[in-house]
Amino acid sequence: MAFKQLKMSYLINTYIPRPWMRLIQPFSVGTANLAAKEVLPREFSEPKIPPYTERVDEPLKLKKARLLYQSRKRGMLENDLLLATFAAKYLQNMTAEQVKLYDRLINLPSNDWDIFYWATGIKPTPAEFDNEIMQLLRDHVQNKDRESRIRQPNLYA
Repeated sequence: MAFKQLKMSYLINTYIPRPWMRLIQPFSVGTANLAAKEVLPREFSEPKIPPYTERVDEPLKLKKARLLYQSRKRGMLENDLLLATFAAKYLQNMTAEQVKLYDRLINLPSNDWDIFYWATGIKPTPAEFDNEIMQLLRDHVQNKDRESRIRQPNLYA
């Protein structure tokens, strides 16, 4: 069994290209590694996030559908679960002004961890986001009814 695994590992390592291997230079004990000094690391930068522009003429029904989807696809599982269950529970009964506040809450902050920390109370909420929707989200996060929220609700329930 171990021989088959070793043989498979050898085959994988032989035929799969690994571009990072060209950065690894051989090193001998007691000699200067001049070849490694020639390889300069690439500079990395954060990806540019386009600024949020509010959609003024969007119909309320379409805005609610968009926010329901955006609540599910945040890129961070913790927020996906919190915001998807929140949107499924409250979004359909929100007024146009509340929908606007919720839209700003989930789209203006560029860091999803900020939304998570504000909702859980770990960090104080900035004044521009401290409104009735954030308070409703905080109450939802408290989960006083002890609902199971280990999966997102269905989109078309």
